[in-house]
Amino acid sequence: MTKEDRRSYDEGCIAAHALDLIGDRWALLVVRELLLGPRRFGALRAGMPGLSANVLTQRLEDLSMAGILRREDLPAPEQVTLYRLTAAGEALWPVIRELCRWGATMPGHDARLLISPAALMLSMRAMCDRDRAGPHRAVFRLGREAFTVETAPGAFRVTRGADPAAGLQFEGGTNAMARAVYAPQPLADSARGLIAFAGDPAEGQAFVDLFALRRDS
Repeated sequence: MTKEDRRSYDEGCIAAHALDLIGDRWALLVVRELLLGPRRFGALRAGMPGLSANVLTQRLEDLSMAGILRREDLPAPEQVTLYRLTAAGEALWPVIRELCRWGATMPGHDARLLISPAALMLSMRAMCDRDRAGPHRAVFRLGREAFTVETAPGAFRVTRGADPAAGLQFEGGTNAMARAVYAPQPLADSARGLIAFAGDPAEGQAFVDLFALRRDS
């Protein structure tokens, strides 16, 4: 698809220019799924099951042409194709962060709808109260995916993969985990049937208390 074939606002406004690049439906959600590292085509579709293979292929092509992501064909023995954000794609994190924070203030959010593992981790990254964060290391096992979250005063870091030495271990479905993290109920109640939790209960409670769906700043 050439630049001439793509829909454009045909404005000199730089916001309109940005939307020309990332404003198509699903484009920012593709970026969301790649913010925590490169993914295969199938893994991207698993995180966005409402997106057809044809539309995903088109969005990947569009974002590649815009310089937001790149394709990597790994040699043998892997022989797989990965999609990875460029520096320009990584720079979209503040946009997604502020969309998370803004969206949390707007009525109509239905938390019962599908939440991908990457979406939950990024929402936690956006909503964490870093000013109150203590030194915690937590593993989240969400179906076939796992993440390690580390916090410290003023800091939050999330990476793919499970650190078996982490003091806090969470496991469960993504939507159930979102309820456990964001709901006002105590973690001890969530750990009775909603999710599995292992670790010091007081530290686990202090950790989940860092997250709320409303931010004052």
